[in-house]
Amino acid sequence: MTLPPASRYPGYDVLNKRDTVSWDDATRAVIDERLGTPSEPSFFNPVEWRALLALCACIVPQRSDASQIPVAALVDAMLSANHGDGYRDARLPPLRDAWKRGLAALDAESRVRCDLPFASIGEEAQIALLQSVQAGDLHGDFWQGMPSKLFFSERVLHDICGAYYSHPHAWSQIGFGGPANPRGYVRMNFNRRDPWEAVEANPGAGSNARTENRHAR
Repeated sequence: MTLPPASRYPGYDVLNKRDTVSWDDATRAVIDERLGTPSEPSFFNPVEWRALLALCACIVPQRSDASQIPVAALVDAMLSANHGDGYRDARLPPLRDAWKRGLAALDAESRVRCDLPFASIGEEAQIALLQSVQAGDLHGDFWQGMPSKLFFSERVLHDICGAYYSHPHAWSQIGFGGPANPRGYVRMNFNRRDPWEAVEANPGAGSNARTENRHAR
């Protein structure tokens, strides 16, 4: 089977804008810190870290030929700094506690089903277990009163997907130019782009083709 291109915007790298007028010093500082996220955990213990790595691989699988986004490391850094959303569903424990409980429960449920922790079971078994978590079918003592469905929707999806799309490699994959300041975006209507934005490859003409966009001129 022939795989589609790793990016709909081949050749585009948002980091090429780092030293241009598209980004200011504040943007550069934030992105530099994000790119420098430590690869080893500072919040999770080794057991939790293995579970988180496996969980991230299920939620946002990444191609081996694409620039890898350290999703688990970004989640760990967020929790280490205790950067929350500024609000919390009252049915969930605080951010850090929710993650600790959730990963422990995931491993415990996996051991009941497969006699192995979550990171050690096969992909099909991992997905089946996560489907049960998502559906809210798990109510045992492992969860300590935390609704598994809410953990999945408000922590797993929210935090993992948020971490993935916070990274410049993800921006390059979707053709995003980064924060709007200081240059901003001018052509805001449908199917219009500014000259400094990425140009999408033509899906019907191979990975090296570019779409014509008369409106961008």
